[in-house]
Amino acid sequence: MSAVLPRVSPRRFRTSRRTAFLALLAMTGGLLFATQQPAAAGANLVKNPGFETPGADAMPYCWERSGWGDNDFSFDTVADAHSGTAALRVALTRRTEGDRKALITESAECAPAVVPERQYDLSLWYRSTTPDAAITLFRHDTTAGWQYWTDLKTLDLSAGYQRAEVRTPVIPPGTDRITWGVSVYGTGSVTTDDYVMEEVAPPPVEPECTGTAEECANGRWQVLPTENPVRSMHSVVLHNGKVLLIAGSGNDPEMFAAGTFTSAVYDPADGSYRTVPTPDDMFCSGHVQLSDGRVLVMSGNKGYPSADGTVGYQGFKDSYVFDPATETYTRTNDMNDGHWYPSATIMGNGDVMSFGGLREDSSGSVTAERWSAAQDKWLPMGQVNQTWSYWGLYPSMILMQDGRLFYSGSHVFGNGTPGTGSSVYDYDANTVTEIPGLQNKDERDQSASVLLPPAQDQRVLTIGGGNIDSNPEANRLTDLIDLKQPNPRYTPGPLLPQGTVDLGNGPQPQTGAQGKMYGSAVLLPDGKVLETGGALHNRANPVYESSLFDPVTDTFDPVAVDPEARGYHSSAFLLPDGRVMTTGDNPGNGSWNHQVSLYTPPYLLKGPRPRITSLIDNQWLYGDTQRITVDRPIAKAELIRPAAVTHSSDPNQRFVDLPLSVDGNNVDLNVTSNPNLAPPGWYMLFAVDANGVPSVAEWVHLGGPPALAGQAAESAHVHDFAGELAKSPEKPRKKRTSAPVSPRVAGCDRHYGSANVCVPTVFPETVRGGTKAATTKARCDWLAANDYGRLKVNGGDDPLRLDPDGDGVACGKGDLRRRS
Repeated sequence: MSAVLPRVSPRRFRTSRRTAFLALLAMTGGLLFATQQPAAAGANLVKNPGFETPGADAMPYCWERSGWGDNDFSFDTVADAHSGTAALRVALTRRTEGDRKALITESAECAPAVVPERQYDLSLWYRSTTPDAAITLFRHDTTAGWQYWTDLKTLDLSAGYQRAEVRTPVIPPGTDRITWGVSVYGTGSVTTDDYVMEEVAPPPVEPECTGTAEECANGRWQVLPTENPVRSMHSVVLHNGKVLLIAGSGNDPEMFAAGTFTSAVYDPADGSYRTVPTPDDMFCSGHVQLSDGRVLVMSGNKGYPSADGTVGYQGFKDSYVFDPATETYTRTNDMNDGHWYPSATIMGNGDVMSFGGLREDSSGSVTAERWSAAQDKWLPMGQVNQTWSYWGLYPSMILMQDGRLFYSGSHVFGNGTPGTGSSVYDYDANTVTEIPGLQNKDERDQSASVLLPPAQDQRVLTIGGGNIDSNPEANRLTDLIDLKQPNPRYTPGPLLPQGTVDLGNGPQPQTGAQGKMYGSAVLLPDGKVLETGGALHNRANPVYESSLFDPVTDTFDPVAVDPEARGYHSSAFLLPDGRVMTTGDNPGNGSWNHQVSLYTPPYLLKGPRPRITSLIDNQWLYGDTQRITVDRPIAKAELIRPAAVTHSSDPNQRFVDLPLSVDGNNVDLNVTSNPNLAPPGWYMLFAVDANGVPSVAEWVHLGGPPALAGQAAESAHVHDFAGELAKSPEKPRKKRTSAPVSPRVAGCDRHYGSANVCVPTVFPETVRGGTKAATTKARCDWLAANDYGRLKVNGGDDPLRLDPDGDGVACGKGDLRRRS
């Protein structure tokens, strides 16, 4: 993407000003920051840093105009200089959307050359009459050309000149030049002068292996001695460092009939569990962390499928909040519809959007729900925009930097949505626009999707998947999409590494195109993604494979493997100490894995960890500069939103980069001004050294008072990404009550066994013998190999021909003697 962006028509951005209180805070912080001294003292790589040499088009030599949107602006060389005789002023007198930038010219003659894997300190002097200004960075990729990289620092209001300094992230491979300058995205003016860019001396990189060579390369797993006491398929990392594990009835119809619903709180500090009274069956509910740290839990299981398979799962309208301080649930007002398996995405203003799932009558819910952060309740349907779309079950809806939602195509059960299987949903315009490129969109059932580190890059990775209805072998496919592009589309990513799969005779190497569904993807503080767990078929055949995905190189690196099966109803999530915890596994025979595993990534075996020795304030506002001290040099810092994961899905998981300004062991962290990049709430703050070794996290709260958070959302620096989508937006459908959904939505034939047992409606192809129908013996052999045990036939129907002798028991001796 070129730094010079076209003028485009307005979409829906609202202009507003921050309160005088926020401006006062910003000016105070700016005066404190003005005393910061540069960490580097090398040659200045900026040509014409003080604008003393004139150039073409009424701009100084080696400087150019840039920007986009509907606004009135001016660029002027003025005599109001910090030093010398010239300075550059950018002013906006009217703005509906967009920004204007003064940047170093994108050319080999002017743009500073850089070295990959190095960092650079940038500084300038400025004065500003608007709080809506930021230092913005572009990079030149030797293959793709010039493209926006990131915003580095929000500039405070300042009547007089003050100095701003910030360090770039590590230069990515393939980058040979960068350009940077100041973006103005609110009415007012910013005058700048005396730009400096200096290379930071690379720190010594001497990792010290503290484990075996194998562990230092691939990490290690530990199965904990204490089992998880509940059948939990929902895992939420709380801002006190504990973990909420929600089971409800735990996919156990006997517990449901008895009204026995459970949750537990796990404390990693001492390995203890506390069972928590649970008021409703939150089995397969939705959940999200609110901006104040409470957990909103929506819907759940009103009823299991009927024995004859004519009625499916049913979702209720109930909703609760869990308070980490008291470890209790409190009921909220009801949702407008039932939603078994709903999505849950927190928005930039703290509201929550929820879509999909099954209604109280087992049909598909087409009702969009919105939780109001200001009113602390679900809004009435008439106050929520509706497209009457059926998004399926646990649709992965990821918040984009402009407030729209990207539906990645990851979902649960069966086929993807009609069309391309992926789309952008614009709540304000109430439109859905298809996004192309997702491979095998109808075999992405229980794939994992994640917004890659850092969130500022706006790239999404989708991993694996299958289809419970047709039950093929799960695939190795991955897909990548760059939402910064004007017309983004998925492109194929690298194939998933293969591990071993247990087909009933113990783990054997995967072959051909065998991949996995039910996998988990976890953001790590070194900027990589751990993908782990999974299975080859519908609730069967666990896959033992884990790898690290590197978003810088778009490659997978196989690592140590969780020794426990982690398929359906498993979870994996990051703990504040930098380890990853995995729980659960619920194969089709109805059993449950109560073992808990902990993964120690390689970065924790590379010698001493950096330590955050002081944190001045754990209450952060958007656009803040926050100071920490560390005990050794660090290369980066970030905020990671704690997990709220189930069924391979956590659309709120995100890693937000915090550009640095370094003065010895004092480090100033620059917080994004855009709440859509980092929705309000509690985050884990990690400091990471040059070897990728992270500190233990400190907890910080981002947001501030609700009024300020709302104004920040309105005045955020939104970039012109995904603004030229090729497909026409779809307008709302005709109003309807629900969408038809088969009662066999779970891919299980309820004519056999109990409701928590999943005899597959379609057996794997190896059992079917290719295109031929599977014999009774082949089906029964598969069920025996997967430990299904004795299965009662429910009613008189035997659609899978498992009971040819008609004695009411599937796969008995008489059944196997009869020809079938």
